[in-house]
Amino acid sequence: MKAMGKIGPAIYLCGIAGAVLFTFLLIREGAQDVIRAVAEAGWWLAVITGFHLIPLFLDSFEWWILFPRENRPRLRTIYWIRWMGESVGNLVPAAQVGGDILRARLAVLYGVPIPVATATVVVDITVSVLVQTFFTVLGLILLVFSTGRTNLVLPTLAGAPLAIGAVAGFYALQRLGMFRLFGAIVTRWATDPKWRSLAGKGGEIDQTLGKVYARKGAIATCSAVTMLSFVVGSVEVWMGLHAVGVPASFDRALILESVGQGVQTVLCLVPGALGVREGGYIVVGGLLGIPGDAAFALALIRRVRELAIGLPGLLVWQFVEGGHFWRSRGLRATRTHNVKPNPQKSRA
Repeated sequence: MKAMGKIGPAIYLCGIAGAVLFTFLLIREGAQDVIRAVAEAGWWLAVITGFHLIPLFLDSFEWWILFPRENRPRLRTIYWIRWMGESVGNLVPAAQVGGDILRARLAVLYGVPIPVATATVVVDITVSVLVQTFFTVLGLILLVFSTGRTNLVLPTLAGAPLAIGAVAGFYALQRLGMFRLFGAIVTRWATDPKWRSLAGKGGEIDQTLGKVYARKGAIATCSAVTMLSFVVGSVEVWMGLHAVGVPASFDRALILESVGQGVQTVLCLVPGALGVREGGYIVVGGLLGIPGDAAFALALIRRVRELAIGLPGLLVWQFVEGGHFWRSRGLRATRTHNVKPNPQKSRA
């Protein structure tokens, strides 16, 4: 449990480093030029924000597929939860994993059993990272063909097996009983009854993971929809490039999105990918002939979209949590009121 306590400071240090990098890049590319480009985007900002609801739906749908039929919530409920989870992952300084933890919690609040909620989120993460690896490799291959930079071939060929191996290792750990191991550690070191209660469900979660992975058709469909979501997400980049005055073909937008997603995944401890996304866009955009200030402005447009969708998501999340708190408090008060004293104990 002490090791878990060390994660927080590491995230904050990464956040500070990201903020420093963001500021440095903004000054280097010219703050006035970048702000002017974002301001000139005008109505494109609203279009890009509205368009994001499509990949958000696809992300919700591929997670919804993983639920067993007997425990499957309504698709609109999953869409609701995914929106709040993405909002937390993008805007709250708890790294991207914070949004995934919230998804599992909210699914439980909406009536999904804890093992099912946890297992589907873990499988969803595993599938998403694997598909994203192939998506990033595709982008790097297109980058080589577009720029003629053959020196990128070797890093691509070397990095792909490492990334796939990391995902395979995570999958193997799940199948070996990851949550039972976690439960044993928590049981030994934790003193909080809530943690001990969760640890007791480790075996159930591992069994549910096996059942989810056993549904090969659902996994295959989830993978296909995830890849479609990544490709559709590239349309946002394509629109963003036109918004900053850089007419570009869709393949360049796909390269920016795929390589940018890969960089964000590798540096996932940086909250909101602050500075990381901007740096990736500038580097890859430079290889594609996109000016640095335009690439930085494109990253800011994506952040405006995250704020426009994420801030309402955070407010709704607080409303949901507040409602759950007051309902739980009222239920506890009712139970306490209904407990009648034992006359025999009173006389004793």
